[in-house]
Amino acid sequence: MTMAPQDFFPALADWVATLDDVWPGVVIKPYFAQWEVGHLLSLALLGGCSILLNLRLIGFGLTDESPSEVQRSTRAWMHLGVVGVILTGLLIGASNAERLYTSEAFTAKMLGLAAALVLTYGVSMPLASADGRGNGAIRIAGVAGLLLWAGSLWVFGVGKLINPGVWHVIFAGGLIVLFVARGRTRIVYAAGLAALVVAQFVTTRLVIDPEDYARLDPTNKAFAWVFAAWILGAIATQLASGGRSAEGTPFTRGLAYAAILVWITTAAAGRWIAFA
Repeated sequence: MTMAPQDFFPALADWVATLDDVWPGVVIKPYFAQWEVGHLLSLALLGGCSILLNLRLIGFGLTDESPSEVQRSTRAWMHLGVVGVILTGLLIGASNAERLYTSEAFTAKMLGLAAALVLTYGVSMPLASADGRGNGAIRIAGVAGLLLWAGSLWVFGVGKLINPGVWHVIFAGGLIVLFVARGRTRIVYAAGLAALVVAQFVTTRLVIDPEDYARLDPTNKAFAWVFAAWILGAIATQLASGGRSAEGTPFTRGLAYAAILVWITTAAAGRWIAFA
């Protein structure tokens, strides 16, 4: 069994098949590429605002301004990005419904989008407006968002033809930690990351025949787990060493990391819809 929408909602097949022949799908379809550009620009706007806001919650980036000031500066753009993503997504989805209906990547994207909205509006924005002071509602929203994100990553990771896309999330996480880490932690982290890159290159290019996919696939998956563990370990170290700060607790700062990466997961899953 796959994890495409058709597997969860088989009764919708006939209705989905008609969507690109009726309004608005039939109107949007000839201009699909233009609407897709609008969708990508909205994601870029949203992602940029999320990175600025959540880096500040972690304690980096625009540190000359308080989290609440950054939130006020990005709030309108964040709303615009969300509206743009949802509106353009619905329109291009209606004109390409049958493709999305059979796509596991689309399932991963929708779970990621739900998680991103929960973490952004339930965690990042209220946390920033309170200058890092969390409460029970924020923690509940954080747990809910993390569970949805975990579901998205799971579908992304086990789906056929789309699991290489998880590397986008790992790569982004690695870069964020490299930017945030300081002093000796950054040196040790970067050295470990470099060693893993070299080890993967040697293993998958020299030790294993690049055409031997039966061995390459499990090897690359194993390396993905190792990279993820190294990056998560560095994040945990950075959060623990910071303790409680003006930006919040280690838990709330960890949620800020997640709020950045969940949008990257959503964008990456959208990219892989073309493949599965």
